[in-house]
Amino acid sequence: MAAQFQMLEVNGASLYFEIRGSGPLLLLIPGGPQDAGVFVGLAEALADEYTTVSVDPRCNSRSVCEARDTDLDVALLASDMASIIAHLGNGPVHVFGTSGGAQIALALAANYPEGIATVIAHEPPAVMLLDDPSEALAADERVYTAYQNGGAQSAFQTFLEVSGMANGEAPPEPQSAEEAATFGRINGNMEYFFAHGMRPLTAFTPDVAKLVDGPVRIVVGAGAATEGEHTHLASLALAQRLGQEPAIFPGDHVAYTYAPEAFAEVLSAALR
Repeated sequence: MAAQFQMLEVNGASLYFEIRGSGPLLLLIPGGPQDAGVFVGLAEALADEYTTVSVDPRCNSRSVCEARDTDLDVALLASDMASIIAHLGNGPVHVFGTSGGAQIALALAANYPEGIATVIAHEPPAVMLLDDPSEALAADERVYTAYQNGGAQSAFQTFLEVSGMANGEAPPEPQSAEEAATFGRINGNMEYFFAHGMRPLTAFTPDVAKLVDGPVRIVVGAGAATEGEHTHLASLALAQRLGQEPAIFPGDHVAYTYAPEAFAEVLSAALR
């Protein structure tokens, strides 16, 4: 399905996003170094039910920013998402964020709730909500040290190891030119992510009191195949603070990329 591409000028950045489908608005926020390209399959699977708006977050890929030498600011990225929602007509809009994008979505719900009906936060790295976040924070520091000593490739390998995703297998080859282009853009974002994005996303603590008292319906999602991993444990901790059971999504932390139809079924059910 062909997408409509748009740019939006905001404070210190030009934000790229793409629109597909028809129906209620559903904003899709990727995590870490990812961009809108990781959601193509998911957006197509949802196209008959929702108008999906997939975003390249500030400083990632096609969203150009002025300050690539400063740390990521979750509050600023939440403001970016609010600007996109306002640009599109203020809703009502649903929001799906995954990993670091879930942290941004939670900040959006807490501080810019106008026009937002539902936020689904899929495996946010909200480890500060754990009873003891020291192990998760130490893992981040290990990755950051690898980046300082060996650059982005060393950091990425260490990231796979500490997250439990390193299994000795080569990553699958891109199946299309579009997938190859997405892979290339994400690889180009790794330097910024490890230098300025990873630790601020992990250090961000969702404002549970605002989320509980606010008007936005919050759904916490966890992966069926990620039990014991820091993001899964953080999701359980957040769900408990919000007084709910998490919605269980198929697969691992990035299942929306390789099982979009199954993932879309759970996402659509959670929105309903």
